[in-house]
Amino acid sequence: MSTNSFSTPRWWKEAVIYQVYPASFQSHPGATTGWGSIKGITSRLDYLKTLGVDVLWSSPILKSPQADMGYDIADYKQIDHRYGTLEDVDELIVELRKRDMKLMMDLVVNHTSNEHPWFLESRSSRDNPKRDWYIWMKPKRVSPDGVPEPPNNWAQILGEANSAWTYDENTGEYYLSLFTPEQPDLNWENPEVRAAVWDVMHFWMKRGASGFRMDVINLISKVPGYPDAELVLSGGHEYQPAFKYFVNGPMLHDYLAEMHREVLSKYDTITVGEMPGVSDEKEILRTVGANAGELRMIFIFDLVDVDKADVRLALKPWDVKEMKSIITRWQRVMVENDGWNSVFIENHDNPRSVSRYTDDSNRWREKGAKLLALMQTTLGGTLFVYQGEEIGMRNAPPTWPIEEFKDIETINYWKKSRELYANDKEQLDHARAVVDMKARDHARTPMQWTATDNAGFCDPGVRPWMRVVDDFKTVNVEAQMKADDPDDLSVWQFWQRALKDRKERADVFVYGDFQELTPQHPQVFAYARTSAAGERWLVVLNFSGRHVEWRMPEDLRVESWPRGNYVRGQIGKPKTGVVPLKPWEGILGKCA
Repeated sequence: MSTNSFSTPRWWKEAVIYQVYPASFQSHPGATTGWGSIKGITSRLDYLKTLGVDVLWSSPILKSPQADMGYDIADYKQIDHRYGTLEDVDELIVELRKRDMKLMMDLVVNHTSNEHPWFLESRSSRDNPKRDWYIWMKPKRVSPDGVPEPPNNWAQILGEANSAWTYDENTGEYYLSLFTPEQPDLNWENPEVRAAVWDVMHFWMKRGASGFRMDVINLISKVPGYPDAELVLSGGHEYQPAFKYFVNGPMLHDYLAEMHREVLSKYDTITVGEMPGVSDEKEILRTVGANAGELRMIFIFDLVDVDKADVRLALKPWDVKEMKSIITRWQRVMVENDGWNSVFIENHDNPRSVSRYTDDSNRWREKGAKLLALMQTTLGGTLFVYQGEEIGMRNAPPTWPIEEFKDIETINYWKKSRELYANDKEQLDHARAVVDMKARDHARTPMQWTATDNAGFCDPGVRPWMRVVDDFKTVNVEAQMKADDPDDLSVWQFWQRALKDRKERADVFVYGDFQELTPQHPQVFAYARTSAAGERWLVVLNFSGRHVEWRMPEDLRVESWPRGNYVRGQIGKPKTGVVPLKPWEGILGKCA
């Protein structure tokens, strides 16, 4: 591996970032709303520090009507009353700094809430000065009986059965609302809009934030003319996915370069762009290349989209080879092209990884969770851990009534499914299976702290905003931190140890070269990580519920196997030749 900016140490490369979903992380004593709070987050900073976290990323806490859980912002400089106050955020930043930790904010600027003062002005009349702050168009046509038709056939992202355009009776025009009618898209072509966004960013950086996770930042530039999308969905779908017309649009890189010039270059920041729908290497490197002058890194969704069909809420078969090829591709691309990766398999928009990629049964859940931990902590890039991932939290069980699911995407999907399949039980059962595996709700259930009422998330007797998953009496932080099995580590203890290993050997696991060793093996994912100084480590992961064998390359010899997900200490495995692996077993070897 050649020496380049990829292997140049930076704090944001080595940082472990922990994502908090504030509604579900921790309420504070005496609170009666059943929602998490900023004070609750602050009360858990010692816990995060003990785990090995460096940066706290909070999903949105700004003032919002909560049509989409805070991703519909009504005021970028005020905190939503459900979570607390600006003073609570100031206290959080002070307490983070005491522990040598940092805060990363969620920047949601592709769209605002329809209750934001900017939008209220914009929709008040066609000649309002802020009319052009949003994207307004006349109807394509109006029927003889006065029914308007949307400007094009674009489908809404959080409900593909609906139009991405919302009609405004008052002014007789449609506004673009890619996600929900409550989330009108800002018009980034207007320099006044961009200046307002830069002002928001400066406000939070000066207040003590260290950077931003940028929500769907690659959607801010739309193709001019807003042409109709191609027909890919049939069976009664009037509207069509139109990602090619707003994903990485023609002005995206100009806007990101301007953002860097006007804001980011003035601070020592950490930035990560959420960029769904793009996997073109050259396009991504234009954003995250060492000399790109845009963002530090982005979220590449190929892995969490491995089971995605034309739309997110669908089931598609996948296999281990496909998963390996995705990971290997992006590990190699960044090493070879001087870019930078983010490493993640969970967030607030995806189901629980132990339920999705392994076997979350009582027999195998812990092994699967530790297998995934071993993989993530040994991949190159900046590591992101989602709340509850460190204890192996599962999806909600399929026995839950559909009414327990609160997410707007799930609600829209189920409503449309019942309309489409009212007389088709098989199709409706399939739709429910999709919800049970893929709903965003699974990541949003309350954090499981203890075996007490409400899993310690909120006071006993208070009704949490969302139901706690039923297994909290056995799957919780307190039990896993206190576990004292002499032969094995709990999932939490395994994560803590793995994060410590990663930091102590950052030259290998963060900055090192990556070589896949098993491209054709149907169950095993094995790879070598090598530092610039030549120190080499081997990771072997069995992504199956069967006993399998893997033959090491003849030129590879293992000196020791110090870590695995079945035992606490050294592992008695062969140091050359054939390595037997138990179901869902993962092992880490030091090469000779």
